[in-house]
Amino acid sequence: MRITFLGTGTSVGVPTIGCSCEVCTSSDPRDKRTRTGLLIEHAERRVQIDISADFRQQMLRERIDRLDAVMITHAHADHILGLDDLRPFTFRQGEIPVYASADTWRRVERVFYYIFSPPPNYVGGGLPRIRQMIIDKMITNGSFEVIGLRVTPVPVIHGNMEVTAFRISDGRVEMAFITDCNLIPDSSLAMLEGLDLLIIDALRYKPHTTHLHLDQTLAYIDRLRPGRALLTHMGHNFKHAVTSSHLPSGVEMAWDGLQVVI
Repeated sequence: MRITFLGTGTSVGVPTIGCSCEVCTSSDPRDKRTRTGLLIEHAERRVQIDISADFRQQMLRERIDRLDAVMITHAHADHILGLDDLRPFTFRQGEIPVYASADTWRRVERVFYYIFSPPPNYVGGGLPRIRQMIIDKMITNGSFEVIGLRVTPVPVIHGNMEVTAFRISDGRVEMAFITDCNLIPDSSLAMLEGLDLLIIDALRYKPHTTHLHLDQTLAYIDRLRPGRALLTHMGHNFKHAVTSSHLPSGVEMAWDGLQVVI
């Protein structure tokens, strides 16, 4: 598997509008964080996890000309607003399967009503051709398959809502992607043991009501002991060069454009 961090920022991105802090004005390209998204390539096929408002920019930056599938963790704006930008892909290659929980689909359908329930008199531009894949109906023995990868949905808590984290296996290596959570239940932690790579939310230094802060994230990493851990969904409290120098061995900050082969 080859993994590309398309975006590693929080919902407002870094730099943040109107902010002149040390991180938002940094010249280090690793401190420029678009909204979170991850691309996984396997056997010459590609699956995207989350599709933010920065999706178009990310696809152009990485020169991506084809997507085979999309998976969505939850329906907050910074994880779904790029859905309409699937249009150029679907114009060329046809329908794209998009995987999400039933609850996430209910929320997505409200936002993109013109795609999924257009009114009879609706007039507009072309629509993306999306095949709705409801994860809840696809699970067999706890998992389902996407582009030849075995995907296990792992529930985590994000304030008062449930978010779908994903454990992904190619039969040789095991990785997991966890974004937007402030609690990983014990039952979910049991599903995350034995990972070669853990990608996990780390918003800031101070506690937050709906996200993990750095000490919490490091505690979960210490409990799970993956082969390698990479932090994502980071705000403008973290200056890459400074924060990186204080992280324990095996834990690193990701950055936009980082590629990892596992």
